[in-house]
Amino acid sequence: MTVPSLRLPELVETAVAHGIPAIAPWRDIVDDVGTAKAARIIRDAGLRVSSLCRGGMFTADDPSVRRAALDDNRRAIEQARELGAAALVLVCGPVVGRDLAGSREMVFDGISALVEDARAANVPLGIEPLHPMMIAGRSVITTLGEANDLAERVGDDVVGVVVDAYHVWWDAVIEHEVARAGKRILGFHVSDWVVPIMGELSSRGLMGDGHIDLPRLSASVTAAGYRGDVEVEIISDSLSRRDPHEVVRSVRERFVTHV
Repeated sequence: MTVPSLRLPELVETAVAHGIPAIAPWRDIVDDVGTAKAARIIRDAGLRVSSLCRGGMFTADDPSVRRAALDDNRRAIEQARELGAAALVLVCGPVVGRDLAGSREMVFDGISALVEDARAANVPLGIEPLHPMMIAGRSVITTLGEANDLAERVGDDVVGVVVDAYHVWWDAVIEHEVARAGKRILGFHVSDWVVPIMGELSSRGLMGDGHIDLPRLSASVTAAGYRGDVEVEIISDSLSRRDPHEVVRSVRERFVTHV
């Protein structure tokens, strides 16, 4: 999503051209070409799939909608398996009405229902907490502490957490929760918090342009034991209008300096 104008074949070509060893495709560009073909394109290029985005969206008033979400998550697990993805990212779903507690219980029920499928496919499920401003539209899981609690409550090591700097950097206890997550960390996403926020989904900045202490957060994730790929996820209206190769060059430079 850092270079959303590129479809999968072009994304793979760009990654190879710039010496980037792994990509994190979203399901729409996988669906464009079909999972089997996508897996072949990525594999033939010698790239890894750091994660597949996304599963989740477990919350809904209507039980039939929740069942349909589980079916879609099972399809996502199968896609992740076929792609060889290191994890399936879960965006858990927004509050239903005003019932935060009930909505969070739906998330627990949904993830619990997928554990056997994920284990059979050898696809870890990564709970990604989102910034609290997204609680009504995308996720009732808004802190890494909540994600850790949820993973512990599910109680299976196929379920872990994803640390996205944009969503959790503000938390006064973030370093404690990163250390607590430890081996449950399945992914680390970086971008920067720049102001003014013009859109909750599309105002991220290049690393170093904003307010996140990325070297410190990165050090804490490493100290917790995470050795997987680090994903640059800069969802940005302004960045998406630039030439993709220029963007990727900037990403590489900023990554070395700030991450």
